[in-house]
Amino acid sequence: MSLITPDFDRSVIVRDADAEVVGRAPTTIRLLADSSATGGALSTQRVTLTDGADGARPHHHGNSAELFYLLDGTAQLLSGEQVVTAERGDLVIVPPGVAHAFAAAPGENADILIVITPGVERFEYFRHLERIAYGKVPPESLLEVQELYDTYFRSSDAWDAARR
Repeated sequence: MSLITPDFDRSVIVRDADAEVVGRAPTTIRLLADSSATGGALSTQRVTLTDGADGARPHHHGNSAELFYLLDGTAQLLSGEQVVTAERGDLVIVPPGVAHAFAAAPGENADILIVITPGVERFEYFRHLERIAYGKVPPESLLEVQELYDTYFRSSDAWDAARR
């Protein structure tokens, strides 16, 4: 077992008004703390999804676990081949290497705090997603940066069936 020793010596404080916001309804992402701010300990963002919106398609992280905490609403989360419905106050943690995805449950809103540990520089990944959403770069451009962001896309019959 290895121990990750974060390398930072000051508290990280991010005020809501100061957080960079990427996207717009139905999918809004608040960039809270990137790996560089936490000495590699973690990276975190808050994702708000409205009216059953998709969050992330199935993928896995080779080196990081991902924590999902439902601040409000109802979400569907893929963990392996299991689709979990999570509600306000629920916590789901997906280990490294396990396929996962998330979305607001059909017809519902979801407000999710997401933490990836150990941290990966992810802010530019979310900016890249925004450029795709606005048609500035093609969706397949994500395939070129999978290794950089430790985000590897997968298929999931269980997820596809749950989201139909």
